[in-house]
Amino acid sequence: MNVLLEPWDTPFGLPPFARIRDEDFAPAFDEALRLARARIHEIATGDGADFDAVIGALELAERELDQVAGVFYNLSGADSNPTREALMRDLAPKMSEFSSEITNNKPLFAKIETLWQARESAGLNPEQLRVLELYRRMFLRAGAQLEGAAAERLTVVKSRLASLGTTFSQNLLADERDWFMELAEADLEGLPDFVTSAARAAGAERGLGPVVTLSRSLIVPFLQFSPRRALRQKAYEA
Repeated sequence: MNVLLEPWDTPFGLPPFARIRDEDFAPAFDEALRLARARIHEIATGDGADFDAVIGALELAERELDQVAGVFYNLSGADSNPTREALMRDLAPKMSEFSSEITNNKPLFAKIETLWQARESAGLNPEQLRVLELYRRMFLRAGAQLEGAAAERLTVVKSRLASLGTTFSQNLLADERDWFMELAEADLEGLPDFVTSAARAAGAERGLGPVVTLSRSLIVPFLQFSPRRALRQKAYEA
């Protein structure tokens, strides 16, 4: 079984990162999406129509997907590489399509709307009412009441935005990785030790002396503490 889909018997339920490989993610996403689609179809077409059968079931329908995505996107954000970036580009339209499938599911939204209209007599507690309200709002804002060409157009737009957003983020990351400014030893004067240490470490990764990169943890304190205006301006305008 794919480690990303297993229950994790680890301290605090943390992902077993030592066992996770990049090639595990794509099949894990495929299986998690399949399971989620099957559950949502059952919710939408089944006989159950009360809060637990609809909203309660929706809360759990994507549990594997939440687990896989939580690991992947956090790992990609903190420690990206070309393999993960390629998968992010591939996943963007797929995840958008999945989201649109849910919010465009007319039988499912009809059940949510029925619950909403009967909320005063359904015996729901305040927490359940709030969750129901949020689900209904999410569906409405995602175009659940649109029909025909308008619904199809919104699906296309959301997919395109998802792809463009991923590409934009990765372009920013590439700029952050590629740009650097070399510093002479004299340029380190006036900088706190943690900044000079970070600059030396960033330079060592490139086989150079100290450098400033666009990594936020380095460029922000450099701009804050460096007494050399010309260097601050060059880094700021990069």
